[in-house]
Amino acid sequence: MNFTLKVWRQKNPNNAGRFRTYAATDISSDTSFLEMLDIVNEQLIERGDDPIAFDHDCREGICGTCGCVINGFAHGHQEGTTLCQLHMRSFDDGQVIWIEPWRARAFPLITDLMVDRSSFDTIIQAGGFISIRTGSPPDGNAIPIPKDESDAAFEAAACIGCGACVASCPNASAMLFVSAKITQLGLVPQGQPERWDRVKSMVAAMEEAGFGACTNHGECEAACPKEIPMDLIARLNRDLVCSMVKK
Repeated sequence: MNFTLKVWRQKNPNNAGRFRTYAATDISSDTSFLEMLDIVNEQLIERGDDPIAFDHDCREGICGTCGCVINGFAHGHQEGTTLCQLHMRSFDDGQVIWIEPWRARAFPLITDLMVDRSSFDTIIQAGGFISIRTGSPPDGNAIPIPKDESDAAFEAAACIGCGACVASCPNASAMLFVSAKITQLGLVPQGQPERWDRVKSMVAAMEEAGFGACTNHGECEAACPKEIPMDLIARLNRDLVCSMVKK
């Protein structure tokens, strides 16, 4: 398979960026998108050109490190798929593919397709954890949790923090990410003692980081590779209102 790549190249935040055209030739249909970029980079290095910089780590759809906007879609056009799990067989032979980084004020560009997502870490540090003393490890079944609640908590915990929700939102909102991190702890007994302080602290950190407000476009849910539902945002808003009257 052969492709024409239109890749955003930008040396650093202070330099102007632009799309540059590269040819990806003789690419196997079973090649993943990141492997295709590896092949193109090998060719660039052989020619003495700078390789395309992009984020990646596990390449198994778990770590949340990879992420680009492909033809206008965060992580590409396939639903419930991370960039590293996207394969070239899902594209047409000879297709032109536009590749650009996440674009959000809270995700400043580093170089090429790499952005700084440390603002997510700041939000987690503001309260996305349980700090109460629990003593020695209890038996796994010592605290009964209704199955529907444990399933919902597990669904929220599936968020990998990749930032696709931010990149796809017209407002660059991080509400889906924050609601997932708040919900996964707010549904289990261990998360109750700090529940109200947690939601206030994390929402405040999100706003301070420069993320936009949620106006229910739904693009975040559509782009999420783990298919986190927008219902969690409603739950976050309820908890935030309750936190104003609870101590």
